[in-house]
Amino acid sequence: MSIDELQEQVEKFKGEMDTLEEVCDTLPECKEDDACETCETYKKIDALNAKIEELEEKIESILSEDDDDYEDDD
Repeated sequence: MSIDELQEQVEKFKGEMDTLEEVCDTLPECKEDDACETCETYKKIDALNAKIEELEEKIESILSEDDDDYEDDD
């Protein structure tokens, strides 16, 4: 996957996460203290966040490889 494709995927996941967070804020069970531990919506948000972090790490890795390639050219 190219950096652009990875960044598009990150943006897509962030959009999905924002939508879920908006829903999460309106759920009556979210007013309880331990609600996030049992909330399916929160689990989905958490999974999306993990995917976003993974993709951002891939992007960083690709960018650092590119930097190394430029340094080798010097």
